[in-house]
Amino acid sequence: MPDTTTTSAVSSAATAVLPGRAAAPGTDRDRTVRIALIVLGLSAAAAAPFVLYPVFVMKVLCFALFACAFNLLIGYAGLLSFGHAAFFGGAAYVTAHAAKVWGLDPALSILLGTGFAGLLGLVFGALAIRRQGIYFAMITLALSQMIFFLALQMPFTGGEDGIQGVPRGMLFGVIDLNRPLAMYYFVLAVFLAGFVLIWRTVHSPFGQVLKAIRENEARAVSLGYRTERYKLLAFVLSAALAGMAGGTKALVFQLASLTDVTWQMSGEVVLMTLLGGMGTLLGPVVGAAFVVMLGNYLAATSLPVPVVIGAIFVVCVLVFRRGIVGELAHRLRSRPSRDR
Repeated sequence: MPDTTTTSAVSSAATAVLPGRAAAPGTDRDRTVRIALIVLGLSAAAAAPFVLYPVFVMKVLCFALFACAFNLLIGYAGLLSFGHAAFFGGAAYVTAHAAKVWGLDPALSILLGTGFAGLLGLVFGALAIRRQGIYFAMITLALSQMIFFLALQMPFTGGEDGIQGVPRGMLFGVIDLNRPLAMYYFVLAVFLAGFVLIWRTVHSPFGQVLKAIRENEARAVSLGYRTERYKLLAFVLSAALAGMAGGTKALVFQLASLTDVTWQMSGEVVLMTLLGGMGTLLGPVVGAAFVVMLGNYLAATSLPVPVVIGAIFVVCVLVFRRGIVGELAHRLRSRPSRDR
């Protein structure tokens, strides 16, 4: 393993290629603003079920975690996967089966689904990371389709009907998740746990190495890093977090179906990430909220939902090439330079 000096060199290399990462005056003010935004965001999340329909907000949180997990792979490791629905949907089936058939605790059921997704990610990653670019993406898509056909044919998945009537159960034998508010705050806790893990990963030396690999893998190799191991670990972590999102969604809607493992679901998470801002922490959350909200409102109209969302995506790509959050962050960073 490279020593501390090498880690610092890679971190410096990763930082150098990222605009706006250099230290600048007003750091204390930025930290204060960041803390204020965190407090405001947590307050808004806590009050959301009293203003909005709780199930809608829970759906947003599940897909936001899914998009954040995918963004960890594409935004920070530079790996485009077209097969993340396999982890999302596969964990949904495992969680639903564990809760309904085995009668396990909701938290334990989600952990089993997360573990399954992580193991599946290990297998997929070991096969896929040997290739790069479009070849990597196509391998993940092909492997994901295998999971789809298994979900269609295996007896315990329920075929086209899926696993229905999944009980939410009693969390730790104490909290009744059949109550909407209890279920909402449980989902919020799961989302925050996943988001904090992603944040910590991105801001760790491991995250800096991932950024260096994304920008210049040959340089990272020359510094002594075994980049395949780092990419595989990032793939497994992303898959596990995607599985956590899928398992939580199965409990929220009390259903695990083929919709969760289709290639369209993989495309949808790509759309969420690109719309919000690839390589930003909040971008996938904003993109997921935007896509879910748009889908819900358009479902009540006669408009074709995929066509409308596709058109909006094209417009956003033309206007916000870095995504909504990415473009806003870029303009805020460049404003002090113009003022000087």
